[in-house]
Amino acid sequence: MKYLLILIALILIQVNASGQNERKFVRQGNRYYMDGLRDTTKIDSVTFSKAETEYRKALDKKPEDLKWNFNLNNSLYKQKKLDEAATGYEQIARQMIDPKEKAGAFHNLGNARLFQQQIDEAIDTYKKALRINPGDLETKYNLAYAQQLKKQQQQQQQNQDKDKDKEKEKDQNKDQNKDQNKQQQQPPPKISKQNAEQLLQALQNDEKNIQDKVKKAQAIQVKSSRVEKDW
Repeated sequence: MKYLLILIALILIQVNASGQNERKFVRQGNRYYMDGLRDTTKIDSVTFSKAETEYRKALDKKPEDLKWNFNLNNSLYKQKKLDEAATGYEQIARQMIDPKEKAGAFHNLGNARLFQQQIDEAIDTYKKALRINPGDLETKYNLAYAQQLKKQQQQQQQNQDKDKDKEKEKDQNKDQNKDQNKQQQQPPPKISKQNAEQLLQALQNDEKNIQDKVKKAQAIQVKSSRVEKDW
């Protein structure tokens, strides 16, 4: 019986030591992460990478810990490993029970989507966070910022469509001008010698007929004047 108690005590000591090692990795990861945040002029990807390594060591022992996973994904986000971070945040948001922590996971997921220029997805994700934690001012600000980007994107698209329409109209006008210039520059159609002679003969006949009509009219006028005069 005494041996059993000693054995149980030894097992508990080993478990506590293991737990302390895991927390040690997390604490070291947190230190690296905070060191990376100190210099706001640049992203210290090396320090965040060290934080990622420490968090993974802890998660190897306790992979289901959501808070440690959250920290790991923060370190991935800071290294711009956005796809991996977004996948992690999404999984955490589904599993988190605490409302603020759940909203925080959605908030960070929205940031990752926004950084990837997935503006619609970012807006939807920020709204999910605010439905859980409506008083979060930072999420409200990020949502407003994403919505403003969406408006700018739509305005740019409208301007591009207008420019395309103008270019298309210019091209159409150019085509019309080309057609008109071609028509103006085209030489008059050539006619054969025989057709030319026929046309000339017809013109002469018309002229002769006109002259005959004029002569007849003059003769009638003379005759009429003589009759009136004689009478």
